[in-house]
Amino acid sequence: MAPVTVSAAGIGVAHLPNQRHKIVTKRGANFTIMVCGESGVGKTTFINTLFTTSIKDYKDPAKRHEKQLDRTVEIEITKAELEEKMFKVKLSVIDTPGFGDYVNNYDSWMPVVEFLDDQHENYMRQEQQPVRQGVADMRVHACLYFIRPTGHSLKPLDIEVMKRLGSRVNLIPVIAKADTLTPKDLAEFKRRILEVIEAQNIRVYSCPIESDDEGMTERNRSIMAAMPFSVIGSTQTVRTPDGREVKGRQYSWGVAEVENEDHCDFKKLRNLLIRTHMLDLISTTEEQHYENYRQQQMATRKFGEPKVKKYENPKHREKEDALRKVFTEQVRQEENRFRQWEQQLISERDRLNKDLETQHAQIKALEADLEHMYHQHGRGTMRK
Repeated sequence: MAPVTVSAAGIGVAHLPNQRHKIVTKRGANFTIMVCGESGVGKTTFINTLFTTSIKDYKDPAKRHEKQLDRTVEIEITKAELEEKMFKVKLSVIDTPGFGDYVNNYDSWMPVVEFLDDQHENYMRQEQQPVRQGVADMRVHACLYFIRPTGHSLKPLDIEVMKRLGSRVNLIPVIAKADTLTPKDLAEFKRRILEVIEAQNIRVYSCPIESDDEGMTERNRSIMAAMPFSVIGSTQTVRTPDGREVKGRQYSWGVAEVENEDHCDFKKLRNLLIRTHMLDLISTTEEQHYENYRQQQMATRKFGEPKVKKYENPKHREKEDALRKVFTEQVRQEENRFRQWEQQLISERDRLNKDLETQHAQIKALEADLEHMYHQHGRGTMRK
């Protein structure tokens, strides 16, 4: 039966958006963002600049490459709660220290991919429970992939990683430290990156363009035209030649301003992530990426069957091997100690048996002497 459209003037249906607004304002929102890229491209500075506060601590440059000896990519989670005009956002920032920092970066993307899949898996497991209150949701809503500003094109590592990330998360490519390139070189660099993305069929996030508001539609087009976004990160306030105080970087030739759209795309990226499309990033994660994962897993696994681990962290494997060696050595030492103890018991037993035999022989000798003495005195046989 086809639905019938009727006029509902005056009954209050139009107040539903207001009710929804109150519910959302009361609950707040969870937003998880991942920053992925090589060390030293400005991921921490960008996050602190984006949210205008020190959410992530800066690493000591002298100790930045100490973990290269481990040859592992780690997952580092930083949580914060932001509040603006009585609306709270529980923010989680996922960093990937160690990614792309080695000579051989083969499979270095596996910890990142496994983390993304694990968050979908954890959420799916919680949805299958009888009680679903207080569900922990760490699904990543946006992944900013920082590209080093070489001026050439994407590296093979960038292509491999972006292919795998684009099918699992809202991937947003970002050109780091845009103030190191001239406007002409930056435009050419963007063009080459877009060509590689199209040629390699890499999925990147695309926000909805069309809107009832013409101004919003034009803004969306402007945002998407800027991809990949070139950014300048700085939490320092500097003074421009015309006397303005802005966030930026001071150079001998002038100031590179963070929020100047003639200098970089920071404002457009901030609008995309927070001001205009945060809800779309969250809903896209729920309706596309999570649903794709859920459908794939339900098609290949039985209900309740655990997920098969495809990746084993080499650092964990090394720790396991080290623990196994320690355990084996402890078992060997205990076995040696047991053998020594057993040998001591055997030696003690033999000594006691020999003493008993000696004493028994002495008793037999004494009995023989006594028997002989009885015979000599003619008293017959000795009664035993």
